[in-house]
Amino acid sequence: QVQLVETGGGLVQAGGSLSLSCTLSGRTVSRNHMAWFRQAPGLEREFVAAVRWNGDRIYYAASEKGRFTMSRDNAKSAVYLQMNTLKPEDTAVYYCAADPASLSDYSLSQVTSYYYWGQGTQVTVSS
Repeated sequence: QVQLVETGGGLVQAGGSLSLSCTLSGRTVSRNHMAWFRQAPGLEREFVAAVRWNGDRIYYAASEKGRFTMSRDNAKSAVYLQMNTLKPEDTAVYYCAADPASLSDYSLSQVTSYYYWGQGTQVTVSS
């Protein structure tokens, strides 16, 4: 059974940093595109970052580029999201997602492209 588990969320002041981790079990992470999404209360789930299974390029949402860094470690079946210079508007539940299918650059940023999802981890940024 495929399982994604996110860890590392918490409460941080504006301007601070947090690092999220996501581990994949039940499948080989190296054969999955991996992504981070987030969902704030009352809003739709939105794309944060994604990396193809071969790790040749990492994609970021425009609002996070330069502040967030995604990485993957296939040996540990894990992906990470380092978040710096956090803002109150970054407050959300952050989800890890995975899918083995071939995805276009556009599809990597779409919620509907991913079959496997974690349970989410709460990130709260206070002002």
